[in-house]
Amino acid sequence: MKKLIPGILLLLAATCSFAQKPIFYEITFPNAAHHEAEIRMTIPESPSGTIRVRMSRSSAGRYATHEFGKNIYNVRAYGADSSKLDIKQVEGDVYEIKTHEATVKISYTLYANYVDGTYSGIDESHAHLNMPATFMWAPGLEGRAVRFQFSDIDAHGWKVATQLKHEGATIYSAPNLQYMMDSPTELSNFKQSTWTVVNTDGKTEKIILSTHSDDAQSVVDGYAKMVQKMVLEEKAVFGELPAYDYGEYTFLQDVYPTNSGDGMEHRNSTCIVTTGDKVAGNETRLLSTFAHEFFHSWNVKRIRPKSLEPFNFEHADMSGELWFAEGFTQYYGELMLVRAGLHAPAEYTRILSGLVNSVLNSPGAAKYSPIQMSNYAVFADAGVSIDPTNQANIFTSYYYYGGATALALDLRLRSEFNLTLDDYMRQVWLDWGKPYIPYTVADLEKSLAKVTKSKVFAYEFFKKYIYGFEKNNYKDLLAKAGYILRKSQDGKAYLGLRIDVVGGKLVVLSNSLIGTAGYRAGLDKGDVILKADGAPLTDASSLNTLVAGKKPGDKITLTYHNRSGDHDGVVVLDENPFLEVVSAETLTAEQQTFRNNWLSSKVK
Repeated sequence: MKKLIPGILLLLAATCSFAQKPIFYEITFPNAAHHEAEIRMTIPESPSGTIRVRMSRSSAGRYATHEFGKNIYNVRAYGADSSKLDIKQVEGDVYEIKTHEATVKISYTLYANYVDGTYSGIDESHAHLNMPATFMWAPGLEGRAVRFQFSDIDAHGWKVATQLKHEGATIYSAPNLQYMMDSPTELSNFKQSTWTVVNTDGKTEKIILSTHSDDAQSVVDGYAKMVQKMVLEEKAVFGELPAYDYGEYTFLQDVYPTNSGDGMEHRNSTCIVTTGDKVAGNETRLLSTFAHEFFHSWNVKRIRPKSLEPFNFEHADMSGELWFAEGFTQYYGELMLVRAGLHAPAEYTRILSGLVNSVLNSPGAAKYSPIQMSNYAVFADAGVSIDPTNQANIFTSYYYYGGATALALDLRLRSEFNLTLDDYMRQVWLDWGKPYIPYTVADLEKSLAKVTKSKVFAYEFFKKYIYGFEKNNYKDLLAKAGYILRKSQDGKAYLGLRIDVVGGKLVVLSNSLIGTAGYRAGLDKGDVILKADGAPLTDASSLNTLVAGKKPGDKITLTYHNRSGDHDGVVVLDENPFLEVVSAETLTAEQQTFRNNWLSSKVK
């Protein structure tokens, strides 16, 4: 560090002395039984002129629009002496205060009754708070430090679990709005298990499992030991843990039957909300979300797409890199559990089957690139709409599209370069994540060229499989590890319609998929199927039995009704297209070595 001349020291001292006071929030829960909180926001040293305060319309880790402003009411404004100020709602989620003094206070009631990673949920057992769904903020003051006081938690028997910095008593802080919005908080009588990991640089990182559920402490401690194995496997991929702010990473777990299942990554924590009665008996099922979300503490929170930096809380945030940020994370989440010995290798074939089918048997993947599917997240990522969409035919989840792409790249690096996807992820980490340089798709290509020492391979891979929608040869790639890719129902006829009885009628339940027999015959969602080859139908099993007795290429005449009348559709049955991955009964020595190198633990 260079020495500072006295003049600069004086300037810094003056700057620090005029640092603005933090924005302050106090939240209480006098009506928790009915899902309400009372929130008071204080803006000291407020700027002159009109002040705007607002609720967010998007949330960190989500990419679609969410109208959080609908769940606040009784909005009022006051001066420092509690005198009322005129506050006007100018948009659904935006309020203005034109005349005010230096200190402005805003109070409002929050209704919160949806426990997941995006919204907030309050009842007598807890307050599960996602910050964008909970707190107003002032545009233009995003750089201000923030403080929170959870005033009446003792009365409810609650403790605080959060990545916010603990300042003492019930006071917590964030350095700015971005960090605040990225800091979900659980207030409850949770159980906690903690452990430490010595990082590669010799520093100790503390890992915290905070679980709000009806489990004994011994169950939480036992589950924590499973999570520890996963944490070490993921550390081995990158060669180190991130340097977590304040030296801690927290898993915020909430388990209850009426929850909405979700996992949401954050910089130094993750919010994992699951259905079910308890952790006990569901450990294996819960681990996949833990593995996925923890991998995000590298990939997306620090290996950060430029399109998401900084995150905009006023509208949907579109990113063409989600195939990597979410999709590669999807691939690694499941792989880590196999390496850690928490999922059996035989179970992994089911995961592989899902990934391959997502790209080889999806209308969306047949026509659109991973980048295009990533951009569609602004509509697909828990986006709320009333009117139906044609997602079944135009969208493939970037989670699985990206996961299948990661699978292919991993197997190709192993077979063509004697490298692994771990090598590539470490290169991306060193190039863009650790120095925190937001990346573009072109930057990811540069890292692939660097690790393979082949600009040609990197260029061709991105041209075909990232910018384009060509598909890798999964059959040959999986065979290198002794896995067989084959038709799951070889020679079986396939109609391609999802049907069931609704209101006593046999109804097509979802959009028919492009290219399937049902689609070609003209049937679509909402059509009522009356007869098959002239025989009346009353249930789905009768039609399924009829199709099962046919061969690919056979014809069935379906009589169906919709608003335009009765129709006869001649259906030419296809062969069931779905694939499965199974292990070869006997592996060669080469295949066994390849599989072991891929799926075995990397923890030393």
